[in-house]
Amino acid sequence: MPVIKKKTEMPKRGASERATDFEEVALGYSAEQALDEARRCLFCKDKPCIKGCPVGVDIPAFIKLITEKKFLEAYLKIKETNYLPAVCGRVCPQEEQCELLCTMGKKFEPVGIGRLERFVSDFAYKEKTSETSLRRNRGRLQNKKVAVIGSGPGGLTAAGELAGAGFAVTIFEALHEAGGVLVYGIPEFRLPKEIVRKEVENLRKTGVDFKYGCVIGKTKTLSQLFSDGYSAVYIGIGAGLPKFLGIPGENLNGVYSANEFLTRINLMKAYRFPEYITPVKKIKNAAVVGGGNVAMDSARCALRLKAENVYNIYRRSREEMPARKEEIINAGEEGVKFNFLLNPVEIIGDEKGFVRAMKCAKMKLGEPDESGRRRPIVIQGEFSMFEVDTVVIAVGAGANPLLPGTVSGLKLNKWGYIEINPETMETSIKNVFAGGDIVTGSATVISAMGAGKKAAGAMIRRLAE
Repeated sequence: MPVIKKKTEMPKRGASERATDFEEVALGYSAEQALDEARRCLFCKDKPCIKGCPVGVDIPAFIKLITEKKFLEAYLKIKETNYLPAVCGRVCPQEEQCELLCTMGKKFEPVGIGRLERFVSDFAYKEKTSETSLRRNRGRLQNKKVAVIGSGPGGLTAAGELAGAGFAVTIFEALHEAGGVLVYGIPEFRLPKEIVRKEVENLRKTGVDFKYGCVIGKTKTLSQLFSDGYSAVYIGIGAGLPKFLGIPGENLNGVYSANEFLTRINLMKAYRFPEYITPVKKIKNAAVVGGGNVAMDSARCALRLKAENVYNIYRRSREEMPARKEEIINAGEEGVKFNFLLNPVEIIGDEKGFVRAMKCAKMKLGEPDESGRRRPIVIQGEFSMFEVDTVVIAVGAGANPLLPGTVSGLKLNKWGYIEINPETMETSIKNVFAGGDIVTGSATVISAMGAGKKAAGAMIRRLAE
């Protein structure tokens, strides 16, 4: 049988249609397409792809089951190590992780591991598979309670591992819905909210308790959790403090951080306007600053909110953009206008305090900096102007001090992130563990999940002493 050099293409909706609504863009594989892609796997003895997976999914094993048309069994194999496969199959940057190490990828395109993960997850949901039959307690019921702060991907993973070990687990979430960045940050067209709700419900069926509207550090302190009988705590609150550019005009009406912009759209349901009247200013012309996935999400959302023009402003070239290649392609197909080698220096307002324009300095690329990308250098005296009424700043986020700043004895680094023992994920306070973006800074969904899983393992060993 000849080697199929390229991945089986992922079906997706046409650009002109999908740019007008928030329905999912990628349609997923059919059974036949999944079989074609699974048969590309070489089933290497050394399994290098597993080394690239932060949660250690046995990738060749689940793909082998697909080739045998055992789709549900393939899903169960993934669930042995990954609590959120339907999420990871959609938003995990496989091309930088498992697929990067795929042996097939040394000569041809790597196996579409993420696409296959999504396929079996969607198959299981269509079959209405009950999570209670999938994950049972691996040990006797422990007479100990564990608190997880934050219900993002890391917190959900830690909770699943701890519940599976027989501990009583409570997740404390500041918002009114579980999922963290999965529900407030990632748009419906990339990750439908119903997928996240199903994954959360699966955890609930294993006995995990969720408490909403609980801002640990304000409504309840860390020490009070221990007084309430919790034996250990996992902090997975992410890095949600928006970063700005520090330029004139950032306080004008119509300027959003990407966090605020996406939260208003995703969690406050602007994506279902006019059914939900949400406080997002009507957009005519928008500028989105930044080159990552969050910038692509923001720009594509602005298009779907009926903006006439959406400009992406990035200070480097397209080659240096950190966003996933497929998201850049999708954004371009949908109508986002890319403007490279520009950096905002001023946002200009009208007499009523609303944005009317943005001034950008022209840039050129110098030698690579510490990130490995070529350093952007200002070309003195050269500028571009954009007539816009909305500006979204998507240049990253920092550590929110709301919880860390209220805990005596919790060691932080100079950027405000929590310091941990990298072997155990334990903080400077005994039996308090942490992981994800609040430790590393902004990273990926799957890396947060890997941290949650590693911390849960350490917590289980500690509490079993």
